[in-house]
Amino acid sequence: MLKVGLTGGLASGKSLVAGALAELGCHLLHADAVGHEVLLPGGEAYGPVVAAFGAGILGKDGTIDRRALASHVFSDPALLAKLNSIIHPAVFRREEEFFHGIASADPRGIAVVEAAILVETGSYRKFDRLVVTICNRETQVERAMKRDGLTRTEVEARLDRQLPAEELRRVADFVMDTSGSKENTMAQVHELYRALRSLSE
Repeated sequence: MLKVGLTGGLASGKSLVAGALAELGCHLLHADAVGHEVLLPGGEAYGPVVAAFGAGILGKDGTIDRRALASHVFSDPALLAKLNSIIHPAVFRREEEFFHGIASADPRGIAVVEAAILVETGSYRKFDRLVVTICNRETQVERAMKRDGLTRTEVEARLDRQLPAEELRRVADFVMDTSGSKENTMAQVHELYRALRSLSE
């Protein structure tokens, strides 16, 4: 089994590339979705996060309001680090369960984990190959504004807190530039899949 990490900056095309790889036959885990799951009531991180950040982050239904939580921590590196120290171990445990399951069911399979901060956390080192998606900054801004309903200022602030694409490129085995047309991106994905498949045989 080949373990592949897939990462990139905000609105850089990670999900598009991930979905295309899944359609081609890769096994896919969205780490961000897992991160949301562990924050649900009953999830491994729910109690510790509420204890750490208070009831003010809860919605009327008792679930964690992720937007309220994000606005609370993202401007404070210490609080963000505290949140990550709670969420990441729970997500990593689920990733290991995912890998174990694929290794048993499909020993020559390609297991892809799509995650936003693989490089920042250093966890990219546990993968056999790292794929990084990039695109020009203005495209990222426009995509994020349209997708997430954010203002340009909010998007720019988030991008400024992320690692520059050059640093992600430095540790990447494969780089997918999604700045162009969807067709161009899909052509790159097919080429990537062929390369990964040859490595997994």
